[in-house]
Amino acid sequence: MDERYVLTAIVLSGMCTFFLRVLPFLFFKEGGKTPAWMEKLGRTSPAAVMAVLVIYCMKDITGDYWGIGIPKLVAVIVVIASYKWKHNTLCSMGIGTATYMVLLNVL
Repeated sequence: MDERYVLTAIVLSGMCTFFLRVLPFLFFKEGGKTPAWMEKLGRTSPAAVMAVLVIYCMKDITGDYWGIGIPKLVAVIVVIASYKWKHNTLCSMGIGTATYMVLLNVL
């Protein structure tokens, strides 16, 4: 690779990172009220992300219901239950992944 290409990529990455970090401070002044749409987005985003991840997980179930389908279905139920219980996305993903891996190796 050309030296200028690498240097340009590093500088552009740094500028994008800096801009994305400064952007909230430009739009939201200190002590100002957060817009209602942003508060709603903050409340609904974790559940929406979990729904997308669950749907993406279930797309691979085709014909092997016992080998893959049942463990995935049980893991999804565990994820939903743990999210309803703790409201912690990372915890739910970890528990669901662990459940799936255990069931995959047991069944």
